[in-house]
Amino acid sequence: MPEPTVLAAEYFESYSVVGLLAVIGVLFVAVAFGAGRLLRPVVPTPEKLLTYECGVDPVGEGWAHTQVRYYVYAFLYVIFAVDSIFLFPWATVFAAPGYGATTLVEMFIFLGFLAVGLLYAWKKGVLEWA
Repeated sequence: MPEPTVLAAEYFESYSVVGLLAVIGVLFVAVAFGAGRLLRPVVPTPEKLLTYECGVDPVGEGWAHTQVRYYVYAFLYVIFAVDSIFLFPWATVFAAPGYGATTLVEMFIFLGFLAVGLLYAWKKGVLEWA
């Protein structure tokens, strides 16, 4: 049986490779940022020093009304994107022998929940663009 110090040395040797790669990665990023800072032109003008936000000049009040329906549409998109993520693995499991009926029922239950949520959003008028 090997000595505990030999086992510990082998154990930490594998971590030293990971640590070395991490140090090399940090150095690579630091050198890239440093080279960018040294090589870029620095010509500050009043226009460049203005606050920039989404292509709109920062003039007037800082308060702007945002329509909440944009967030609702984004949220509905995320829900159906997650649904599609679950459909792909389901299709592969459905093809495996012995899982056909069970996965079919589970997926229709899942799609039923999504359909009820979409029907609820439609009934509440969330999907109306007006």
